Amino acid sequence: MGLNDQTSGQEWWRHAVTYQIYPRSFADADGDGVGDMAGITSRLPYLRDLGVDAIWLSPFYTSPQHDHGYDVADYRDVDPLFGTLADADEMIAQAHALGLKVIVDLVPNHSSTEHVWFQAALAAGPGSPERARYIFRDSPAAPDGTPSNAPPNNWNSVFGGIAWTQVPDGQWYLHLFDSSQPDFDWRNPEVGDMFVDVLRFWLDRGADGFRVDVAHGLFKEESLRDQIVEESEIPSSESMESAASGSMVERTLRDEPMWDQPEVHDVYRRWHDVLAEYDGDRMFVAEAWTQSPESMARYIRPDEFSQAFNFAWLLASWSAAQFSDVITGTMEAVGSVAGSPTWVLSNHDVERHVSRYGGGEIGLARGKAATMAMLALPGSAYVYQGEELGLEQVEVADEFKQDPFFIRTGEGGRDGCRVPIPWSGTAAPYGFGPGSGQPWIPQPADWASLTVAAEEADSDSTLSFYRAALAVRRTFATTAGDEVEMLDLGAEVLAFRRGPVTVVLNAGTEPVALPEGEVLLASGPVDGKLPADTAVWLG
Repeated sequence: MGLNDQTSGQEWWRHAVTYQIYPRSFADADGDGVGDMAGITSRLPYLRDLGVDAIWLSPFYTSPQHDHGYDVADYRDVDPLFGTLADADEMIAQAHALGLKVIVDLVPNHSSTEHVWFQAALAAGPGSPERARYIFRDSPAAPDGTPSNAPPNNWNSVFGGIAWTQVPDGQWYLHLFDSSQPDFDWRNPEVGDMFVDVLRFWLDRGADGFRVDVAHGLFKEESLRDQIVEESEIPSSESMESAASGSMVERTLRDEPMWDQPEVHDVYRRWHDVLAEYDGDRMFVAEAWTQSPESMARYIRPDEFSQAFNFAWLLASWSAAQFSDVITGTMEAVGSVAGSPTWVLSNHDVERHVSRYGGGEIGLARGKAATMAMLALPGSAYVYQGEELGLEQVEVADEFKQDPFFIRTGEGGRDGCRVPIPWSGTAAPYGFGPGSGQPWIPQPADWASLTVAAEEADSDSTLSFYRAALAVRRTFATTAGDEVEMLDLGAEVLAFRRGPVTVVLNAGTEPVALPEGEVLLASGPVDGKLPADTAVWLG
């Protein structure tokens, strides 16, 4: 069954739970304080026992690491920080031996300034074929027709500041993210051909799929015109921080000549055909921060992506009404293209959801309840490393922050969700690696009770809850069907039925009566009524 056969609904990815690994923060085998391939391989049995179906690795390619691997210098190699290609091959082989699929991150919008193509572009000069692989432009003329030294247009970088950097010969190159990440010109066929070769390189090595970074950003309006921005919509430092932390859906700017251009879909139709040549239901999932569920759904038409990340739940407040809107809006959007929905609460770009829901015991209770609702829905779920331990966002001191957004603006940053996870012991590095000091981002002093080892020994831990939830989910995930019936049990209650399973989540402050049914799993104690901040699965 190849990728083109999406009518049977039996492809592995349609109902999978995928665990996101942020390589530098997952497991460190060599003791340098940074996670690596060998560390990942050593912890794969833990992920099998957790009950996930697949792993997604954030970038591990050769990179100067200005944006922790999202600035790629060589798409066909492993950065020495993480090991070697042989280490990657071993990791993939071991994952497959344990029944885990492997999804690798692909970054096609931009490369590193250290990529051989960009270095050649700088050396070749204006008007050269080498520069045509990127978006280089001259300064526009001043209003009076005289030469200027202004950027080519008024676009801003997601990471703060203008989206253009000038090189010594006077031309500017576009970077929608950090200045170390020049955007490719996807109107140049060399770029598309190169990425097809990259796809084949990793497919031949056994990759089961790809997560495509900034999938909505490859093409820009050809004119590169100014963005139309009302004065009230000029990005503030706060709104730019929101964008850098992943909340790009919340942008108030509606005119976006740099995002979600129609030509991008031709790229993914070509990629779809490449993946269809390989056995085993190879898949790819889009990170596409579009402005509506309808525009997101265009990426998962039958001849494009298998899935697109659905960030609506991740952006919702703790609210039964908002959760209900997310579910109904998502199901309607993906249903219009016969697509497969995805659900996610946290990732490497946003505040961990336990903290978003209030932190402490309340945040943890709400996080478990939201997880139960998410896992019960049709489609696939994505779990970010450490959420199965109940980790909260860490307040990282400025001197330890490495996020390029913080470096460019001196504000915020995403480091707090990227702190290396704790495996064992009572002090840093909590079994993260064999060293005795702090890892690349310091771990909190109060994490001893949150290690994998501590939680494995506690039947009431968050880890035990996740293992139980994933085990129960397996009993109905592929058989309960894709229809969701929303139920009205009160304004503060999210309730829905999917096949034989009824899900009830109490987002209010008082206990609520439960419909009849056998309790399959609950996120907290249930005694006749469902307490606040708790969810239950009924059979």
